[in-house]
Amino acid sequence: MTLLKGALVSFTPTFLVPLPNITVFQFNPETMTHTWSQPDRAATAAPSPGTQSGNPQAVPGMPGEEFSLTIVFDSNQDIEDQIPVSAQLGEVSGVYARLAALEMMLYPVGGNDMSNLLGQASAAISGLTGASTTSTTTTTTVPDSTVPVVLFVWGAFRIVPVRITGLTINEKLYDEILNPTHAEVQLRLRVLTPAELDAAKTSQKVLSELGVVAYTYTLGVRQVGALANLGNALVGLAEIL
Repeated sequence: MTLLKGALVSFTPTFLVPLPNITVFQFNPETMTHTWSQPDRAATAAPSPGTQSGNPQAVPGMPGEEFSLTIVFDSNQDIEDQIPVSAQLGEVSGVYARLAALEMMLYPVGGNDMSNLLGQASAAISGLTGASTTSTTTTTTVPDSTVPVVLFVWGAFRIVPVRITGLTINEKLYDEILNPTHAEVQLRLRVLTPAELDAAKTSQKVLSELGVVAYTYTLGVRQVGALANLGNALVGLAEIL
């Protein structure tokens, strides 16, 4: 029996097609916290004076969904498994490459990095010089940067687009040149909603569409599972009647 492993898949935009950077969990976590939150319409959009609040049961969008888990990396296991690339990386750099792949998932992508730097520098210079030297008002636009689309893969039934909102790395052991050889990584993942993915189309069109497909697929699987549970509901109803 083949053991499926969880993974995080990020995509690096290129000129042709996005390239996946797959971080497979070396050891699946034994526990995982799955948190749901219902968006509060009253907190997000209070009605203006003199207007009706509408249906109190109405919600502004999809429920919030988060995952919290801890994964472990160990370079000794990579070396023992004797998988060519992993074993070589384990000998040379410990688990540093695995950790670096996770860290890069938090860095912004999209647009031209040099243009972002130039835009920020231009905005800073404009702030220093002030607007009193000219009668014409100039608006400086700094290009937006966005975090990469990441897919959280946990088995065949849960593949969802997420944003990494928390990353805590506890490095436990080191080799002779101070590369980490054992690390425990605490992850907090927030599932992106279709509305958020739609907003990302301007900078990561292909990637946001892929995220929508993953979100829709997992929602469909969840709906099928809920229907399948009707059999258990009927059994339970028969027991209490």
